[in-house]
Amino acid sequence: MTAAKLQWVHLSTVHPRTDTRIFIKQVVTLFSALPSGVSLVVADGLGDSAPAGQPPVYDLGKLPASRFRRAVAGNLRAFRFFRRTRPQLVHFHDPELIPLGIVLRLLGCKVIYDVHEDVPRQTMSKHWIPVIFRWPVATATAAMEWLAGLLFSGIVPATSTIAARFPSRKTVLVQNFPIQSELVLAEPVMYAERPPKFAYVGGVADIRGGREMVQALEYLADLPDVRLEMAGGISPEVFAEELPRLPGWQKVIYRGLIGRQEVARLLGSARAGLVLFHPMPNHVDAQPNKMFEYMSTGLPVIASDFPLWREIVAGAGCGLLVDPMDPRAIADALRWVLDHPEEAEAMGKKGQEAVKKIYNWEHEAVQLKGLYLRLFPVQAVSA
Repeated sequence: MTAAKLQWVHLSTVHPRTDTRIFIKQVVTLFSALPSGVSLVVADGLGDSAPAGQPPVYDLGKLPASRFRRAVAGNLRAFRFFRRTRPQLVHFHDPELIPLGIVLRLLGCKVIYDVHEDVPRQTMSKHWIPVIFRWPVATATAAMEWLAGLLFSGIVPATSTIAARFPSRKTVLVQNFPIQSELVLAEPVMYAERPPKFAYVGGVADIRGGREMVQALEYLADLPDVRLEMAGGISPEVFAEELPRLPGWQKVIYRGLIGRQEVARLLGSARAGLVLFHPMPNHVDAQPNKMFEYMSTGLPVIASDFPLWREIVAGAGCGLLVDPMDPRAIADALRWVLDHPEEAEAMGKKGQEAVKKIYNWEHEAVQLKGLYLRLFPVQAVSA
């Protein structure tokens, strides 16, 4: 597929082309507003794609596995692609592409940096960065983001905590809330008829509570039918080898990476959704997409007891809060959900109502389109 001169481009050399925030929410939203001008550029080796009625996707080719080489190759390939296609705007989603963004901005292209995570704080818990290098890397990253805040046309952070680090005049908060109806089944299993099964969807890692969730199942040995259904990749590889050796793993149904329809079916047959991140610097103020997706499907949530999460979960009355480092406390919460089905179902309905009123993508899409209208006031974008 030959790329003609492009208008507005979303770019990621790290995320998959089906990424929920990037493609399903942002690109599709803007494509619906301006179908001829919005496209996605990725680097996954799956080739270009332009299905009828959908945003075109351009592939830079699969990048090296090494993180450093990936970053260098991704910046260079994307630069060559944009020199040929000359887009009006590049909206990129990976911090390693900040050097490219600076070059494009100096060449006159409008640039938006979409900040999914609090990157400097996240760096402090990266298992693949030696501890001695984490502070220098975090400091360098913060400096690069400071420069981005000065030079770029717009900053799109996913949380208010991230937004506070950038200039307010060019920062537009676009939170990662769910599309209300995306994961809601037309005919979900009635809550009272669901098996004693719990759900976790997302990356499975030690710092995301993978170990404690499995260990909690050991305290439910008297409930032989209890299961935890997990969907998502396990990392790092050593953790993927270690987790199945835990005794509680016999109660786990591990699905690996699954599509959105399968996620909907998983959530539509569970009793509660788990989001039990460890109290790491980049977690305590995070707003995990999975928590709001659970709520959108009417699932009660069992979540880490962080101040912000308490404000959301306790405020809506939509779940239970626990110490994520305490498997027994997690097990007690699981048992409570099974012992109190009517109260648990009521919690799920309250969460679903909170999504309808507050925590939904439809509200956030208005903010995103507003930014584009400000950058391109003469172009018609449906609000």
